[in-house]
Amino acid sequence: MGNLRSVEKAFHHLGFEAQISADPAAIAGASHLVLPGDGAFGKSMEHIREMGFEEPIREFIATGKPFLGICVGFQLLFEQSEEMGSYQGLGILPGKVLKFPPGRKIPHMGWNQVSWRRSSPLTEGMPDKPWFYFVHSYYAEAADGKDVLGITGYGIEFTSVVSRDQGKIFAVQFHPEKSQEDGLRLLKNFAEI
Repeated sequence: MGNLRSVEKAFHHLGFEAQISADPAAIAGASHLVLPGDGAFGKSMEHIREMGFEEPIREFIATGKPFLGICVGFQLLFEQSEEMGSYQGLGILPGKVLKFPPGRKIPHMGWNQVSWRRSSPLTEGMPDKPWFYFVHSYYAEAADGKDVLGITGYGIEFTSVVSRDQGKIFAVQFHPEKSQEDGLRLLKNFAEI
């Protein structure tokens, strides 16, 4: 889960305190929780379980405090993934993570736009179709359209941003910490919720 430091640095750059922790007990005292991630779904979920983070993450989300999943942290919110086998996720959101169909270069890597489906505190002050930096070979298929906050096209339209529970659970497929002005604006909006 290799983008921890870049996410931490982005929050510091914006003037917000951020701390990386290997202590599951530290989650309960946080005002906001960010679950970033790089890598494979199954390995990431295994790592979360082995380190004792699964239940503290679920408990934090249940408190209604702001949560943000990034990249694999976005995908892990869903029920399952077909990446390199079949793996169970956190199951916070109904849906699954699927491989892109043939016909496009995989991974989907580089800049692409997000079309917002509705307004949200996360999108406050952002343009209609901002550009963000993506790196992924699998995409989320949300089972409940009410969870979808943004979509992106890459041969197919896929869910790229989700929001649930009156805008306290958020997750993005792209890397806001690598997405320049729009990415920093999104992180600032999240931190101010």
